[in-house]
Amino acid sequence: MSDTATARRLRFEIFRYNPEDEDSVPHTDVFELEETPFMTLYIALSQIREKQDPGLQFDFACRSAICGSCAMMVNGRPALACRTLTADLPESIQLYPLPTFKLIGDLSVDTGTWFREMAEKTEAWIHERLPFDPDATEERMSDDVAAAIYEGDRCIECGCCVASCGLANVDDTFLAGAGLNRVARFMMDPRDSRSDAEWFDIVAGDQGVFACIGMMACEDVCPKELPLLEVYAYLRRRTLGARFVAKSDRAV
Repeated sequence: MSDTATARRLRFEIFRYNPEDEDSVPHTDVFELEETPFMTLYIALSQIREKQDPGLQFDFACRSAICGSCAMMVNGRPALACRTLTADLPESIQLYPLPTFKLIGDLSVDTGTWFREMAEKTEAWIHERLPFDPDATEERMSDDVAAAIYEGDRCIECGCCVASCGLANVDDTFLAGAGLNRVARFMMDPRDSRSDAEWFDIVAGDQGVFACIGMMACEDVCPKELPLLEVYAYLRRRTLGARFVAKSDRAV
């Protein structure tokens, strides 16, 4: 938007509800403000809270698309408020909290509990093969494997992929994009002692990759553009391979 252009008057329809207040009723409030150059939804919400309604609840921390705190539904699509420019949106903007997660208030949800339960369910930490030896020679990891692990670790756990998942919205036990990406990250880590057979129940069960209904909205909305389709394909190949080996062993 150029300095000479007439500034748009933005209309925000924002979901409001405090589940801790017995008198609170879910509804939407409407706010208006003048658009400024390079305005993000984070900037707009901050102005609304500072100048119009100090009680408005929404989350933020880094303001740089790193922490994932400000994820919300923007005109029906999960997105980060800090990286969403109002210039890319129509003058009328609807903001709602992410579904699937527990509502704290207004646009704020509790993603931490979901991600903690996912990490505990999948045991998302290195299972060591050998006791720690400070004098041992460092084992080299191939560049390709290291790059693949780094790619998986770029997930900021914002919850956008979970909120966009048709299955996760009706089954909160499904691991969804973030959970399956986390599983793949440890499956490919050579420092982890778990075999494909040990991963089988997690990956192939009702909560795993074969439960995915294939809409792939998770990849469409990921703010870090993680290749989740490739992650799912990798998990399916590894899981089917482990199953084939297990059947072959029994036949012998």
